[in-house]
Amino acid sequence: MKVYESTYPAVELPRCSIFSLVFPTLDRHHPDSPVFIDAPTGYVIRRADLRRLSLSLAYGVTHFVPPAAASRGFFSSVVSKRHGLPLQQGQVALIFMPNGIAYPIVFYGLQAAGVRTTLANASYTPRELAHQLRDSAAEVAFVHPTLLPTLEKAWRELGVDLEQARARTVVVDWEPWNAPPTQATSAGWISINSLLSMGTLAKEVLFDGDKSNETAMLCYSSGTTGLAKGVESTHYNITSLVTIHKSLLEYSPNDVILGVLPFYHIFAAVLLTIYWPVYNCPVVIQGPFTPDSFCANIARYRVTGSLVVPPILLALAKHPAPEQHDMTSLRRAISGAAPLSEALMNAVIGRLEKLGCKDLVISQGYGLTETSPTVFCVPDHLSRKIVGSCGLLLSNLQVRIVQDGPGDKDAPEGEPGELWVRGPTVMKGYLNNPKATKDVITKDGFFKTGDIAVRHPDGHYYIVDRKKELIKYKGFQVPPADLEAVLITHPDIADAAVIGVYSTEQETELPRAYVVHAKGLGFFKSPEEKTKFETEIANWVARKVAKHKQVRGGVVVIDAIPKSAAGKILRRQLKDKVKEETGRDPLTGQPVRAKAKL
Repeated sequence: MKVYESTYPAVELPRCSIFSLVFPTLDRHHPDSPVFIDAPTGYVIRRADLRRLSLSLAYGVTHFVPPAAASRGFFSSVVSKRHGLPLQQGQVALIFMPNGIAYPIVFYGLQAAGVRTTLANASYTPRELAHQLRDSAAEVAFVHPTLLPTLEKAWRELGVDLEQARARTVVVDWEPWNAPPTQATSAGWISINSLLSMGTLAKEVLFDGDKSNETAMLCYSSGTTGLAKGVESTHYNITSLVTIHKSLLEYSPNDVILGVLPFYHIFAAVLLTIYWPVYNCPVVIQGPFTPDSFCANIARYRVTGSLVVPPILLALAKHPAPEQHDMTSLRRAISGAAPLSEALMNAVIGRLEKLGCKDLVISQGYGLTETSPTVFCVPDHLSRKIVGSCGLLLSNLQVRIVQDGPGDKDAPEGEPGELWVRGPTVMKGYLNNPKATKDVITKDGFFKTGDIAVRHPDGHYYIVDRKKELIKYKGFQVPPADLEAVLITHPDIADAAVIGVYSTEQETELPRAYVVHAKGLGFFKSPEEKTKFETEIANWVARKVAKHKQVRGGVVVIDAIPKSAAGKILRRQLKDKVKEETGRDPLTGQPVRAKAKL
């Protein structure tokens, strides 16, 4: 068995909670140091503020009794069912919020209380949110006021009545620059302001030693198939990743990070919410990405670095916004969640350097929710030398490159194989799903990523394909089976299959649906009728799923979905169809070389 080690030396890893890592007893950082900055208002949360507010929220979530529950005797039944406030250590709370200044307060407040935290996509539909609430067994949901209607519908879908839903919902209407703040309590909902005003914990719940192996976060991943599964990330997983990452990310006391990626995504959840606060670099919190707001915030806050995904870089390469703002402070962008092409990287560097960005570094990494997330990362000094590579293996990690087929044989040196990862950042497992866990974690602790990798003799890696069928739209996972389950509920669709089709214009995969009409292709009297139906189905799906799951690659009506004798969808045949039609590989968007004729 060939096991590859990191070229970096191993580092000593802490055994403590996430909260204790960020706020150690002997904090070397000044209490007035800014940690998070609200981009629209400029409001600053400093280290002492964040710790104080988090401990206040921790006290509130563990002591607050909903007024209606107490007055009507409902509280006793809530406690017996373990539903609703107050929360106990080890229970689960869900955060359903877009990026905002209150997000880290909620996250750290729950961590300080010893409450497991599950992060929900802010664009989820009620059906998708209900699945995560049910699967994670979340006792309480923290919700932004704008998303409360979606949460209400999700509670109803789960059969939770209004009174209990109010005991299990905290509306995060905390806006310190407004006087007075909005009051969710006037509508019968619990306001986070009520929890923050009760008192404070003297100290966070500790997870030292072996207790650090307890679950801290439940991000959701689709794995290889089916509905999203809860990934049990322990305190040790996350604190190890943050500690290991330090050797790869160079920083200075003058760095300012722009946090535009959604905090509910593992990439941002760990690096923006946890990593940079540990090393005392302020994070400017921005809402949804637009080229103008992104560039304007770089200029306003003299941002030096940002986590990005390829579509953001595409905007920096082509949109007029960079010319309209002072971008000269920017010196680093770290791309993740999806592959970054050499052409795009060079286009961005060329353009921004002409605008005065000196020694700009754009690098990329690779990781998964199940690995907390980073496995590989390109260091600054190699960013222009190994373009296209996902980088070097992080310290304390090991990998195997395994050939497809029986026996788990190692791929020959320089040949592709499935990437297996072992180390302190690999998840505990999938929540309440031992079969799925057993399928991906070997007896000797290797996690099977499902991605196909190649190792260069110099020790850097390339991701060249993937075994799993997930579509990655702008860094978000889109399981084909989830969309197919939605499509076949349409009365005019007899069967469906979904694949990813790469868009060179958007630098991302787009979900494309192939459907079979219930009355066959002969139902359409003209090509125009067929096109109209395809458009109607795309619009219908858009109303049923989150934004990132929409079939932006189009809907195509065909005679039959290709399947194996066992009934498995043969997606490869559909992808070959795309190759024939476009002359490009649907996964990478690269031109396909014609086979030589014999």
